[in-house]
Amino acid sequence: MLNFTVGPVMCSDEVCAVGGEQVPYFRTPDFSKLMLENEQFMLKFAKAPKGSRVAFMTNSSTGSMEASVMNCLTASDKVLVINGGSFGQRFEELCEIHEIPHDVLHLNPGQKLTRDHLYEYDGKGYTGLLVNIDETSTGVLYDSEMLGEFCKKNRMFYICDCVSAFLADPFDMEHCGADVMITGSQKVLACPPGVSMIVLGPRAVERVMNAKVKSMYFDLADVLKNMDRGQTPFTPAVGILRQINKRLKEIEAAGGADAEIARVAAQAQDFRNKIKELPFEFVSESPANGVTAVHPVNADAYDIFMELQDHYNIWICPNGGDMKSTVFRVGHIGYLSHEDNTTLIEALKDMQSKGKI
Repeated sequence: MLNFTVGPVMCSDEVCAVGGEQVPYFRTPDFSKLMLENEQFMLKFAKAPKGSRVAFMTNSSTGSMEASVMNCLTASDKVLVINGGSFGQRFEELCEIHEIPHDVLHLNPGQKLTRDHLYEYDGKGYTGLLVNIDETSTGVLYDSEMLGEFCKKNRMFYICDCVSAFLADPFDMEHCGADVMITGSQKVLACPPGVSMIVLGPRAVERVMNAKVKSMYFDLADVLKNMDRGQTPFTPAVGILRQINKRLKEIEAAGGADAEIARVAAQAQDFRNKIKELPFEFVSESPANGVTAVHPVNADAYDIFMELQDHYNIWICPNGGDMKSTVFRVGHIGYLSHEDNTTLIEALKDMQSKGKI
């Protein structure tokens, strides 16, 4: 299968080969060295400020979103949540579950976040901001620098879900002032799902170390204390962490974070140029590099997903809820090429010739 979803994505042969090896015992100096290497690569690629740390969590990225809310925010905060789709909605629901006072800046699917939207909330006593930098459900990229300026002006704690944006779109944690950055193993890191990373800036580290968290597994202070020696409090997804190490070294050898972002951007632009010939519309007013959200003018989006899967051995990414029939998504991350884009476009053209688009 040719995989154009946004996670899990196509892996390199070298990363796949690591996954086929026997999983080693992990309470060893060798595994500690690997984990400390992983931390240094993550800090470098996120452009994190001095004093930052990384928590490696064996859970989906939603688990790390929840851990960030639990460890960094309290009932004394007043948080602004950017909700432009299903992942912004997830942050909103986490605030409700953990009783974090919050207001929501609602955006329509595909809508760009502007200064006018944001500065309606200026000077109103907010202490924190939660945002999905790439709202993956619609492929919208929010401006991390603009959000960072707003947070700095209002002295707000700045939490970024960069799950689909990390290494796909430009993101400089230090420059934009983000306190927390979250990503997952199955996105641009192109490894199996199961591990999520929380990059914590110095202010976040301080909050975490002083937090009173009613959780054993999601106590990030315990996670960081164990990372001092390159370990985790509980048994991690050892095999995936080894694959992440291989993948981080691949990225470094190919030119680092900026080179990977440029590669994803080129993959996205190539696809968007080629699909213009077909009866589709783009959804996002501010498209992210990692994914393109597409509205079929004359067909059902989910039917297109099923047809490509069943008859062309291609996966694209369906949507759920209200957008199930109106929007599908095409990912540009993982081990994909321009030639793979052409294969997808030719399949869509064949469907068009048969009256299915």
